[in-house]
Amino acid sequence: MHLTGPSLAPLSGNSPQQLVVLLHGYGSNGADLISLAPMWQRLLPDALFVAPNAPERCPGVPGGHQWWALHDLNRAALAAGAQAAAPALDTTLDALLAEHDLADDRLALVGFSQGTMMALQVGPRRERALAGIVGYSGMLAGTLDEILRKPPVLLIHGDADTVVPVGAYKHAHAELVRHGFAVEGHVTPGLGHGIDPNGIALGGQFLQRVLS
Repeated sequence: MHLTGPSLAPLSGNSPQQLVVLLHGYGSNGADLISLAPMWQRLLPDALFVAPNAPERCPGVPGGHQWWALHDLNRAALAAGAQAAAPALDTTLDALLAEHDLADDRLALVGFSQGTMMALQVGPRRERALAGIVGYSGMLAGTLDEILRKPPVLLIHGDADTVVPVGAYKHAHAELVRHGFAVEGHVTPGLGHGIDPNGIALGGQFLQRVLS
């Protein structure tokens, strides 16, 4: 399965030199997360931004998609869901890289909520190391067993998040560090389940650095 969704071509008008893939959260879609791209274009003028829709329609949410159904929120069920959704995302990443003649080290993943779970599932298990991962308001869906690569990671979370509590951020950060990842983290006081201007700025700076 090759996932599709909105994209934003390089601001420079040149052929893409970097690829930033934006992974939306549960019940959302690519049109939501592609809104980050214009705010990062000046930092990455040669980057192609792509925001694929997750493979499943989200029941009861018009226009919404899900990477997998969130009927069960225990860690084993989350791990199984992320693992089942991973091949569709991997296939899409492979196709995009091949289409634009780019290597994995020119690729960065940006996730929000369930999209962060997908980024942390797929990124470390790619055969070749990608440039980096930005995860907003997310968590580790499973473990970091059987990882192949350790790309740099930036995690950003609000301490007032009631959907994915900040404890999930602390767990993911600790596990990534324990497994030898280069991890940066930022917790925003008073922020709920969302992305604020400071988080957008931090994400853009990180992407500019790892894709330079």
